[in-house]
Amino acid sequence: MKYRLEDNKFHKGNKLDKKHYWLTPSDVYQKLNQEFNFDFDPCPYPLPNGFDGLTTEWGKSNYVNPPFGSIPQDRTIKLPSTLSAKKKGMTAWVRKAIAENKKGKQVVLVYPLPRWLFMLLDMKAEIRNLGDIKWCAIEDGTSGKGTGKDIGCFILK
Repeated sequence: MKYRLEDNKFHKGNKLDKKHYWLTPSDVYQKLNQEFNFDFDPCPYPLPNGFDGLTTEWGKSNYVNPPFGSIPQDRTIKLPSTLSAKKKGMTAWVRKAIAENKKGKQVVLVYPLPRWLFMLLDMKAEIRNLGDIKWCAIEDGTSGKGTGKDIGCFILK
């Protein structure tokens, strides 16, 4: 079955009212803009035809409100090797943000995270990346395939 962008859940909107909740409320944006003086938005709305924030050069101070999900990569757009992937999701946006920051640019990136994470951060938890752990089965101790995601380790001292 051929993928159709218009069938993607992030393009359809939510199930109840079909609305898209992609735009930052103006009061939130204005507060951040006062502090960071943004000159570029790599995720503008409305999106200009042919524009891709992952392939364009960003400004000196960037506000990034990326899509809150992944969409399959448009193979007609060639991403740099550091950004290439089958889907354009948060990892691609973070890679691009890091690449632009390494050029001396400021990046303010917003994305929903679970409340429990902020609770741990507020407590100054030490965070370690344990990688993709191959958990052991309780029945025989054999290793599984892993989750495909890195496992965070949070330490409260």
